[in-house]
Amino acid sequence: MTTELPPLEGATTMATVLDRYPGAQRALFAKYHIGGCASCGFRPDETLGGVCDRNEGVDLQEAIAHIQESHTRDLARQVSPDTLKALLEDETAPSLLDLRTREEFENARIAEAELFSHDKLNEIMSRWPKDRAIVIYDHQGENGCMDAAAYLEGHGFENVRVLQGGIDRYAAEVDTSLPRYRLEIA
Repeated sequence: MTTELPPLEGATTMATVLDRYPGAQRALFAKYHIGGCASCGFRPDETLGGVCDRNEGVDLQEAIAHIQESHTRDLARQVSPDTLKALLEDETAPSLLDLRTREEFENARIAEAELFSHDKLNEIMSRWPKDRAIVIYDHQGENGCMDAAAYLEGHGFENVRVLQGGIDRYAAEVDTSLPRYRLEIA
């Protein structure tokens, strides 16, 4: 299924850019060091053109192309719950990393998953082969998973995927025995 990417232009606000392209901030930071900290951040009401201009005159068309290419890579990095189920049944099943809290992990998890932690990251970086298949998930497939996948890819891992919709969608579509829950934000 191919969907046309929503157009971007210089007058597009950053709020709209991030709404249409959820990984845009990660993409802009990775290539141009825009949007990752207080000194290079942007406001939601700023325009993409204005942000490019005040960041050493980043070429607007190049930035738009980079955001769109990154979005396409993000989409390709995703795996559906049904596809994950099939992958887990294969003898070459991927390693499954759960990015949620220990409490969430202990209350509901995909059986093959390992809790992602600082110690697990050290193990991954020092011992796992770079071609190892890895699928990352959290509660609802938020941007943190894409950030983690990009981080691992940036360190040479070649086959990192993200579960679409996280464990919540997996529980709804594949394993209905898994408890579903809502996170309460204080």
